[in-house]
Amino acid sequence: MVSEMQKDSGLLEAFIEYISVIKGLRPLSIEAYVRDLRAFESYLKRDIVTASVDEILSFLALFDKASTRNRKLSSINAFFTFCERSEFIAQKPKLRVAKTAQNLPKFLEYDAISHMLQAIDRKSEQGMRDYALILFLYATGCRVSEAVSARKSDLHEGWLKIRNAKGDKERMVPVAPAAMEATEAYLQMRKQESDHLWLSYQGKPLSRISVFKIVRKYLGVSPHVLRHSFATALILGGADLRVVQDLLGHESITTTQIYTHLQKEDLCQSVQNYHPLAQGVS
Repeated sequence: MVSEMQKDSGLLEAFIEYISVIKGLRPLSIEAYVRDLRAFESYLKRDIVTASVDEILSFLALFDKASTRNRKLSSINAFFTFCERSEFIAQKPKLRVAKTAQNLPKFLEYDAISHMLQAIDRKSEQGMRDYALILFLYATGCRVSEAVSARKSDLHEGWLKIRNAKGDKERMVPVAPAAMEATEAYLQMRKQESDHLWLSYQGKPLSRISVFKIVRKYLGVSPHVLRHSFATALILGGADLRVVQDLLGHESITTTQIYTHLQKEDLCQSVQNYHPLAQGVS
């Protein structure tokens, strides 16, 4: 049993401090944990640490998507693991995440991207910025957070140093010549002085929301689709999965393995196109 003193000891705040200071998680990850745990706390109308397995299941049942339920359960499990290891509770509730289907991420082919980019007026500074930004995202496969934090000094001889990568690890990514040329053209047109690579019309660093709106405006998709498109182009071109992992900044090869579906589809298509038996030759 958990004592009343423990219930009122601010364990949620202690957990937040733990993942912020000790674990050093990124702000967006911390926000996600806080959002999920606060929602569960609001549902319970009391301290989370007193929750039973049935109450956790009832809370998760409020959400239709398995991915949403899994994310919230992951946050709850992390909190109870912290409480158990800190000896605030004797044993944490035993719940496992459900397996979700590994659907192939949506992606765009280069021809489609190139065609839609023709609608951008590159004679204006803002238009040139939008054009260069989209090519930059597609050419590097970087996350939006990495793109908006990129600086001019991070570009050197066709390479981009991603300093604020997930997990606070640096990585070097080559930038395709067409994207470099477009970026340089934008920088030459730009009136504001700043080391930040992408600026708003006010001269401030471009926000994540602004990047989302720009990509959605011209391509009709989220910026993350360009990241998947980058990976897809490499896999279909024959790139090694480990290379793609390094370029994307995935900590685990498991995250990158979703693209092995593409390799299998490509191999199957090659057999159907070129093997004589697949073409009905007896």
